[in-house]
Order: sequence, then C-alpha cells, then structure tokens
Amino acid sequence: MALEVKNLVKKYGDKTVVDNLSFTMDKPGVFALLGTNGAGKTTSIRMMLEMLVKDGGEVLWDGKPLETNCVNVGYLAEERGLYPKYSLMDQLIYFAKLKNVPLHTAKKRIKYWSERLELDEYLYPVVKGKKAPSKRADQLSKGNQQKIQLMAALISDPELIILDEPLSGLDPVNTDLFKGIIKEQIAAGKYLIMSSHQMPTIEEFCEDIVILSRGKSVLQGNLNEIKKAYGRVNLYVKVEGDLDALIEKNEIQVVNKTPNEYQLKVTGQEQADQFLRDIMDSKIPLIRFELREPTLHEIFIEKVGEENE
Repeated sequence: MALEVKNLVKKYGDKTVVDNLSFTMDKPGVFALLGTNGAGKTTSIRMMLEMLVKDGGEVLWDGKPLETNCVNVGYLAEERGLYPKYSLMDQLIYFAKLKNVPLHTAKKRIKYWSERLELDEYLYPVVKGKKAPSKRADQLSKGNQQKIQLMAALISDPELIILDEPLSGLDPVNTDLFKGIIKEQIAAGKYLIMSSHQMPTIEEFCEDIVILSRGKSVLQGNLNEIKKAYGRVNLYVKVEGDLDALIEKNEIQVVNKTPNEYQLKVTGQEQADQFLRDIMDSKIPLIRFELREPTLHEIFIEKVGEENE
C-alpha cells in the first residue's frame, strides 16, 4: 500500500492556494502537513478526501485514484461538526452505517472506544439506577465532543487516518489519551496524516514532513535527515556569570539571551569546543552546555520566514 499525492492544485479565481503539492507515503506511519494559518493544509486534505474539487493533480491509494467510497478512510476535521441536538449514540451508529460497518460490529466498537475514551457516562448513562438514553452533543464539553469525533473517525477501523489539528483545545490529560491512541494506530500499521501547529507533537510522531507556505512546499523529506543536514549548530549555555565578552571574542551569534542563559548559533563543533575551553579557563561556573540540531519549531520559523521575506 502507498499514498501518492501528485501535483495537487487548488485555485480560487486568480489566487492559487495549493500550488503543485506532491508527497508519497510508501509505508505505514505518520506524515505531517505543516504550515501557518492559510498555508493550504486543510484545503489539501479536503481535496485528498474529495470534499473539494481539484484544479490539478491526483491522489492515489495503492496506485489507483483515492475514492472515499472504496478506501476505508477515517477523518478528524479541524472544524468539529457533530449534530448538537441529536443523540450521541444515534450519530455514531449513523457514521458507522455510512462506512458500511454492520450494526453489531458498530455497537461493539462504540462500547470499546467509549471505555477507552472514558465516555460511558455520556453514551451509557444511568439515571436512578436505570439505563437512560445517551446524551446529546450539546450536553458535552468541547473536549468530550472531540473524543466523540475521534470515535467516529476510528469506528470503521480505517486503513488511512487523517487528523487535522487533533490535539487542539485538549487539556493535558486528554492530550495524553489521544497520543496513546495515535501510538496504538501506528503500532497497528495504519497510515496517518497529521496536520498540527504543535511542533513537539509532530517531532514525537512523524518521520516525514512537508512545510507549506502560501500554498507551496518550502521543505519536505525525512525529519531526521533534514535535521542532520542543518548540523549541530544550536548551542545552549547556562552559567553563573556574564559570557558577553567571550561570545564577542569567539564571534558567536546570539539568538536569545535571558539572565545567565544563552541561546547561541555556532559554525560547528570546532567553534563550540573553543568557546567551552574559554569558559573553563575563565572560571565562570558552568551549569549547562548543550550543542544540538535545531528543533522542528526552529526549522519551521526559518523556512516560513524566508518564504515571507
């Protein structure tokens, strides 16, 4: 199995909002679509799912056009969309039916995910010792509505799962719960596409990325290889004292400075080693000296900043 997105284009009048986007997922795992608001992420996802008409390009699953009535796809949209006045159970049964999930299978999966996502009190409420109808969507918090929508995305046991800002608005407990489920789906050999503004989450899950800016891909590839290409040039130093004179002597770029802590950029290992020797010779108490590759956040800011200059 493989997902191939080839030269995807979307235009609104004279404005091109997605400009020849291409990427391939040739093995299970997580692929990240990154970009600022309005960069074209959600538009690309909607074209992949046939929710928007493409103005160019194609989306293939296992070498054939991806058609959602033929391929088992689960989708958690950024804009949450439950029917507020309808029973949660009825909605989940309805969503399962749309995916051709038999009723008895749907009920088993709803029960499993209800327990997994801690939603029994809403889907299987008990009032005065008796079973009561499930709650309506508008009786749930936004976080619990998000859990219901994740259930709807997973109820068909999809091969391809698309998560658009899946952790947006969740508290720390539910964030960890969602992360655990995402890890389970990865372990089960699923193909996941994730769009998120939360760079640490992307680094935690994703092997391959594409960064969009103004509809164009400005960087894509394997995240580890991208980081290696930048090299270990980010230096973090914490001391009990002032390093300004030594930084100037070694001609090191200051990225950020707080009391007693410095974020620096060096040309490489040799410059970092010389700077460390100078600190030791100066007898300034050293608390932290860390040389590392840039974070995805730093890479993102650099690439999107360059594009918008």
